Amino acid sequence: MIDMVVRSDRVVTPQGVGYYDIAIQGERIAAVAAGGSLAPPAGVRLVDAMGKIVIPGGIDPHVHCAWHIPGPNGKVDMTADPAHVSRAALFGGTTTMIDFARWMHGSTIQGTIEARDKQWVGRCHTDFAYHLMVEGLLPVGLIDQVAEAIRAGYATVKIFTTDITPSRKGRMVGFGDIWEVFGMLAREGGLGVIHSEDNDIVMHMYEKLFREGRTGFENMAEVHNTLSEDLSFRRVIHLAEQMKAAIYMMHVSAATGVQAIRESRARGHAVYGETLHQYILHTSEDYKLPNGQIYHTYPSIKGKEDSDALWRGVDEGVIHSIATDELCCSLAIKTQGKRIDDTTGGNTGVEPRVALMYTEMVERRGHSLPKFVDLISSNAAKILGMYPRKGAIAPGSDADLTILDPALARTIRKEDLHEADYTPWEGYKVGVWPCMTTLRGKIMVEDGKFHGVESDGQYLKRKIAPEILAGKWP
Repeated sequence: MIDMVVRSDRVVTPQGVGYYDIAIQGERIAAVAAGGSLAPPAGVRLVDAMGKIVIPGGIDPHVHCAWHIPGPNGKVDMTADPAHVSRAALFGGTTTMIDFARWMHGSTIQGTIEARDKQWVGRCHTDFAYHLMVEGLLPVGLIDQVAEAIRAGYATVKIFTTDITPSRKGRMVGFGDIWEVFGMLAREGGLGVIHSEDNDIVMHMYEKLFREGRTGFENMAEVHNTLSEDLSFRRVIHLAEQMKAAIYMMHVSAATGVQAIRESRARGHAVYGETLHQYILHTSEDYKLPNGQIYHTYPSIKGKEDSDALWRGVDEGVIHSIATDELCCSLAIKTQGKRIDDTTGGNTGVEPRVALMYTEMVERRGHSLPKFVDLISSNAAKILGMYPRKGAIAPGSDADLTILDPALARTIRKEDLHEADYTPWEGYKVGVWPCMTTLRGKIMVEDGKFHGVESDGQYLKRKIAPEILAGKWP
């Protein structure tokens, strides 16, 4: 029995854009038929989305909810919880988020997952998943535990190649342990998701700038610099190639990172690139603006030549997804750090991401609607083991739909959003805004009204597709 039909002359499907009727039955899409061909039975709603754009729900593959925020003088705050962030995500047309389950010494991988479940299960409006995160010196037996988790549907493993700041010792995984993890990933069909910076270069630059008295956060791009990205990306990619491990390079920020991925993909290797909307739309000059910390995450924003290179990476299929590194906190917390070693990372952007990238990609740069959908939804689903359940408007897929309405074009204001008391996108004009978001067939947001409950979100167990592991896609 069909529960709802959505009709639009601009539906973005895996086959292209067209005039279609989408029939929803229960939680899934039952049919995608020629526009006007489905007559809803009596009592079944027809959503008239003519003149609007219907896309699969957005997927943000890089968020941090209920996450600790280290601040000056040892102070530690927490980011907003999954209920808060997922609500904002749905207002902005994002229906799936991937966070991190951080293993720490003294715990087990299973214990880590169970602890994260207590913060997420029954407390999230969107569907969700975790990247497993390991850190520091990996004890004997831990990699076997990770392998078991991959087999159980926890398909991605986060690794840092740097401690990020001098105060976060123990975050970086040694290169020998990375070698061992990559070997396990190749055997088990997992995917490495990598925060890749050269720790020697980064820590040297902290020391250098402190000696020179240039400690202000506006100098951040000198610390987390393009050379660091170049050296680290190439080292990690070369190791992954040798081990035949598939990797996903998180928050690519520099032209050097784009080039390293480009060269490896030209050799046929399974390496994929993610950037963030702040990297591709901001430059390090923005650190000099009032409250310039609001644009920062780790690694730093780089120069205009780097944002230009990221756009070329999008054009060429070297950058595959655009995430947020969501870290939802107040303006006071975001701007509490003033120095290169204590500035709060992450960004508040999960709500405006879809509209921002539509405006930049489709309206300002002439990308097709399918390309836009790939970057904010479909590619993340494919690479990270959720496709075609997620990221597609197709029979059998989850009925996750976002309807973008050009009539709702607006100037972004913090008062209109549902995340924090500030937005780094204040005053930014977008050409669309969602008028409806559905999650597995349930209308979660319609005409600015929220209809979700915290138990709506489900955990997504994932398996990486063979073509992704083999570097045969796209």
